Amino acid sequence: MVSVIIPTLNDEKTLARTLACLVPATVTGLVREVVIADGGSDDHTSVIADDSGASFVAVGADLGGRLKAGAERARGDWLLFINPDCLLEPGWALEVEAFIARAEQVPGGRMQSAAVFRYAVEDFGKAARRREQLVFLRNRLFALPYGDQGLLIHRQLYTHVGGYPVAPGLPDVDMVRRLGRRRLIFLRSAAIAQTPPADQGGPQSCAWRDLARFMLHALGVSTRVTARI
Repeated sequence: MVSVIIPTLNDEKTLARTLACLVPATVTGLVREVVIADGGSDDHTSVIADDSGASFVAVGADLGGRLKAGAERARGDWLLFINPDCLLEPGWALEVEAFIARAEQVPGGRMQSAAVFRYAVEDFGKAARRREQLVFLRNRLFALPYGDQGLLIHRQLYTHVGGYPVAPGLPDVDMVRRLGRRRLIFLRSAAIAQTPPADQGGPQSCAWRDLARFMLHALGVSTRVTARI
């Protein structure tokens, strides 16, 4: 029923735990397949994907290209895009099943809505909680989730809005802009970001990058220019 698509690039440190969260949903039949769309990793990402039984697609492209290639390779009617450092909390599968069942029962429901998860950070520090609060406010006020909250969307709607762009930029922001506020459903289940590596500055640094990213978005700066900045 659901094809999970994970864009990777040297993600051996986090990918195995992300895949482990999908096992229960695979056993029940909710998750039909997992597609790893890789941008040219030189670590053991491909080995982890192979050991898990996931399909591995070597794309060698930017993030948008990886997401697009993963969607083209997937066979399911429903597409679930998640980051390679995303931990879906227990219970997520039941909520996704309920969302899909509702969409399937309502005439035209497949085209009416897409779902994202609640954002959380695995770290216990205060900076992690502040980051969660900032993301909550951004979502509440502007309905602007990023790729770290995942995206569950039916293939028909995905195709209707044009899919992920291949051009350099911020494909996650570009996608939710085209979907629009009315189509976005925020699930209760969380997508938990594994603790960012110390060399990336941790949650506090991520929060500042997200704030700058949002300000540029609010000013109408294109996603390509924002990504370059």
